[in-house]
Amino acid sequence: MDNQTYFAIYTLMEPKGSKSYRHIYFTSFLLLYALILLMNIWLSVVIVLERVLHEPMYIFLCNLCVNYLYGAAGFYPKFLHDLILDSYVIPSFMCGLQAFVIYSSAMCECTTLAVMAYDRHVAICQPLGYHSKLTKNTCSILLLFCWTVPFTCMFIGVVLLNRLAVCKYHIDKIYCDNWSMVKLSCESVDINNLMALIVLLFYICLTALIIWSYIKLIVACKASLENRRKFWQTCVPHLFSIMNCSFTMFFDAMCSRYGSSNVPESVYVVFALLLLILPPLFNPLVYVLKLKEIRKRTLKSCVSTMK
Repeated sequence: MDNQTYFAIYTLMEPKGSKSYRHIYFTSFLLLYALILLMNIWLSVVIVLERVLHEPMYIFLCNLCVNYLYGAAGFYPKFLHDLILDSYVIPSFMCGLQAFVIYSSAMCECTTLAVMAYDRHVAICQPLGYHSKLTKNTCSILLLFCWTVPFTCMFIGVVLLNRLAVCKYHIDKIYCDNWSMVKLSCESVDINNLMALIVLLFYICLTALIIWSYIKLIVACKASLENRRKFWQTCVPHLFSIMNCSFTMFFDAMCSRYGSSNVPESVYVVFALLLLILPPLFNPLVYVLKLKEIRKRTLKSCVSTMK
């Protein structure tokens, strides 16, 4: 995309219906965004303020919540703005920025869940060496990994995207994504496809590592009642997060790349929204309900706030 298309306007998919329906959409998504902000900020603050929660598992959970806040900021403010003003356009540079934020957040969620799987593997399979393996320096490196890989992948994607000339201006999606922007080009996109394949293979390898770690965890749980208790308390919410992330990203990718014109637009809208609603809304709730220390400290902070 050269300088002449820097301020090009992309038309986003407009919600169908009258003005009253747009007000309903606006109110619903505003409440969703407020709930996502409240849950993730509250959980992050509790983990930061409670010294007993300054353990690797909770630090990685805090990172996951911060990432959800970052990803939500890339979608909800612009979407709410469009709904209330009945304006479904976005400048090209803002479209690229939105795609960068949303998909770097989605990839950061995957890398964070992989790091959390490693944390649970060491905690259950090698409990005596847990604190020697997951030191402050190691945790810092792992957190850096969680953010560096997604940012690097998306930066390369944006650079490759900017080299393309645009000949179309309509994106059939309620937010911008890299593949939808690539399809607007009338040039060869082989390099972009190759980059997407490399990123896909990397995250498939990450998924394979997560599966391997859980196979080891299940084997370890058979030998010890204590291990089974730890698995049930700390790994089940993590498994829920992994399935949630995998499900939403898989369907988003399938709809973006292999969607058919015979499928109603509303179906694509729903699958696109799943990526932005389910993980940041339900994952923190599951951790609060399932992790005893988080639940206890959260209730304590709620009581303190009401007093």
